[in-house]
Amino acid sequence: MSLHTPVLHDEAIDGLQIKPDGRYVDGTYGRGGHARSILAALGSGGQLIVMDRDPQAIADAHRSIGDDSRVTIIHDDYANLHSRIESLDLLEQIDGVLLDLGVSSPQLDDASRGFSFQHNGPLDMRMNPEQGLTAAEWLAQADESEIARVLWEYGEERFSRRIARRIVEQGKSGEIKDTASLAKLIGDSVPRPKNNRHPATRSFQAIRIHINQELLQIEKLLDSILEVLKMAGRLLVISFHSLEDRLVKRFFKLQSSRPRLPRGLPLRESEINAVIPMKLVGKAIRAGTDELKQNPRARSAVLRIAERAA
Repeated sequence: MSLHTPVLHDEAIDGLQIKPDGRYVDGTYGRGGHARSILAALGSGGQLIVMDRDPQAIADAHRSIGDDSRVTIIHDDYANLHSRIESLDLLEQIDGVLLDLGVSSPQLDDASRGFSFQHNGPLDMRMNPEQGLTAAEWLAQADESEIARVLWEYGEERFSRRIARRIVEQGKSGEIKDTASLAKLIGDSVPRPKNNRHPATRSFQAIRIHINQELLQIEKLLDSILEVLKMAGRLLVISFHSLEDRLVKRFFKLQSSRPRLPRGLPLRESEINAVIPMKLVGKAIRAGTDELKQNPRARSAVLRIAERAA
């Protein structure tokens, strides 16, 4: 089996500035593309902590790198990184954290996971099949307004209300059995996009984000990251969705900017020269022409890097 190379792989590994004796976290192991490269750059005194909420990914980690004494494997959401690092007594001792957000290629390509309408399978969509409701279960119990809200907020789907109405109508008769039936329902409900993209693309993405609480996961991680990183430690985030990238961009900007103060306030110099917790490392990075030719899924990827400064 050929090894999968993650999107923006080289740019992410370069951005980590790996030290041979450093401590690093791959918070979204996937199938280990980043993890193997980090390990290759570490010396005998280095440490790599890998996390993933997908049990299949964790099983792959144990098979591939589990025998390496430098590796710690954790089956958990990256949102719980702070508590996991605290349990290892490593708060403020991490040199770099890398997150490759969204659904992985192995997850998309596995019909049994239900992430894609390209391969018919059960309507599941859970990144951890051992937790929470499946997409089918949620659609069966959610009302029309909730489904429409999810499709609009997370998928920016113009026809969210029309699709939600059809889902509720057909759901009662048990016609939504798998990914193919949901994709057909959506395709029959809305006009064909001019860009020739499948009309179910936005809705599948929105339902997946909701089922896995992906935006809340990012927010929780960002809220605690400064207590995880050491001074000059870096956070790298690869996003594939505008809402994800917006959260990261806003957080990085807030943490790397001086607070805006009204003019004329009687403030001490220490209050004016407030501590700035992070500094940006370069600009947002996108996939180059060569990578886009080899992997069209890279077209929406954005890599942002920030470094703890205080």
